[in-house]
Amino acid sequence: MTLIPLRLGLQQRVLPEYRVSLFDTLADACRDGLSVFAGDPQPIEAIDTSGTLIRAVFSHANSVHVFRGRGYFCLQPNILQWLNDWQPDALIVEANTRYLSTPSAIEWMHKHERPVIGWGLGAPEANLIESTLRSRFLKNLDAVIAYSQTGADQYIAAGNIPERVFVAANAVTFKPREPVSIRLHSFKGGQPCILFVGRLQERKRVEVLLQACAALPPEIAPRLIIVGDGPDRDRLETLALKLYPTAEFVGAKHGEELESYYEDADLFVLPGTGGLAIQQAMAHGLPVVVGEADGTQGELVSTLNGWLLNQADAFALEKVLIEALYDVPRLRSMGLESYRIVAEEVNIEHMVDVFAAAVEFAVSHPKGY
Repeated sequence: MTLIPLRLGLQQRVLPEYRVSLFDTLADACRDGLSVFAGDPQPIEAIDTSGTLIRAVFSHANSVHVFRGRGYFCLQPNILQWLNDWQPDALIVEANTRYLSTPSAIEWMHKHERPVIGWGLGAPEANLIESTLRSRFLKNLDAVIAYSQTGADQYIAAGNIPERVFVAANAVTFKPREPVSIRLHSFKGGQPCILFVGRLQERKRVEVLLQACAALPPEIAPRLIIVGDGPDRDRLETLALKLYPTAEFVGAKHGEELESYYEDADLFVLPGTGGLAIQQAMAHGLPVVVGEADGTQGELVSTLNGWLLNQADAFALEKVLIEALYDVPRLRSMGLESYRIVAEEVNIEHMVDVFAAAVEFAVSHPKGY
């Protein structure tokens, strides 16, 4: 892992549990420490912030949430106090113009001749006002880290010089510690096993998975395991009794509790959006079927290791499942490619190395203040 020979600050709107491993690993790479500045989510948001930083320093942002949806803005009024207290040599911020305190943090850093690196999904098409504000914001940054090549291309199109744009594939898992499990070219007990892991909420589209499984020919009708809990669980269990009564709802599982489910599965399916478990499934040598979302997910899954659902409906998923479950050797080959991707390309260690490269570049090539 590349060493970052300075003191680093990192601003976030919130600190989701799934980022703790990344930030603690980044802290290990920072010679003089890392402080993460983040606030609390809105009460209506289903964001797990239960994780605790061990090696990074946590600083609480007194966030003020203004409006919701497309009109949403966030203020973090104590951000300058944090900068004064922590005195970072370089700062990483979320590249989001809706966070209204961030420009003052950039100004403070540049006044002290210290670089600022933005980090975000990209710069998709927007109206003229949004595009203008975003372009102005991005041009004040000394470097930008994108979650994907798609996002990087968008940042460049928005006016960033290519050499200042870096790609750190959005990872939530470490490189696999164990070799990939070798699965036979036949299903255990003659029946395929499909796995879903995630929070049970409407946007995950689990009902589409139930409908697709119910429509499959009897010879490939799978054992369907649904791991997770959430506000949609009661509705989904009731629906499953009508559509696919053998579906197993096993509740929320974490850590080692999940291992046996991944090992027993032949295919991981997430019909909706989001889903951190995709990379965990890939690390266990599973091919994946996922709903098409942002560029991150689109670049994580290809025809070599799975399927992207252009349409999140039961008929489209049924077609994919038929294609997958009737060709077991191909399914196993795709699982091996999934493992290779998370072992070599999309993992926390690689992400930290890209962050280190972006910081080093920004320190050595400041825009001039």
